[in-house]
Amino acid sequence: MTRISPVSGFLLRTSTFVIGLSLSAGVWGCAGAQEERLATAQDPSLPPAGFGTLRQEDVSLRMQTQSLQIQVVPLDEAVIRLLATDTYTSLHRLVESKRADIETAANRYGIRDPTVFLVSFFGLTPQARFTPDDLTITSQNRLFRPLQILPLSPLWGGQQLNQRETATALYVYEDGIRVLDPFVVEYVVVRNANWEQILRVLDRERTSVLARAAAAGNP
Repeated sequence: MTRISPVSGFLLRTSTFVIGLSLSAGVWGCAGAQEERLATAQDPSLPPAGFGTLRQEDVSLRMQTQSLQIQVVPLDEAVIRLLATDTYTSLHRLVESKRADIETAANRYGIRDPTVFLVSFFGLTPQARFTPDDLTITSQNRLFRPLQILPLSPLWGGQQLNQRETATALYVYEDGIRVLDPFVVEYVVVRNANWEQILRVLDRERTSVLARAAAAGNP
């Protein structure tokens, strides 16, 4: 019998969670995917949607404490448009489903262009406690703390997880986090500075996406 490690199980759960959000909104066929691509192709500075091949895990930053696994995914269009179509559509729609709440938070703090991340905490031990506000990002020598946290799962409110349970939320930060430059994610005493390596993956995929789009006759 094949065993799934706690970390692998966490990745499966978080990926399934996002896919489930998309499915709950209805099953999309080819026409729906084409409509989504056209609707999000307005900004010429962004890669065209619908031509990426990366997985969510490829753009995830992961950290681990004795009791928790934490996964952080930037939801900036410049990043998620490089993901495979189904994953891009799921994450894009997730952000749009919370657009009103994101804009309300931004207006409250006078922020023009907030940065949004998908954050998941996964319990490795029984009664694993987590402190949502302790997740910070350092970009361009500035420390960013979340302005607003928008829970996506009912377990979030208890701030405690049993083994193999997951709590997920959208984190809204002020503008200034440059996701196309290196940044560092920290939670209490652990940190992940691997975004610089991921940027090289994104650069290669962006080149491939533009080539695929050109071959398909997409401007």
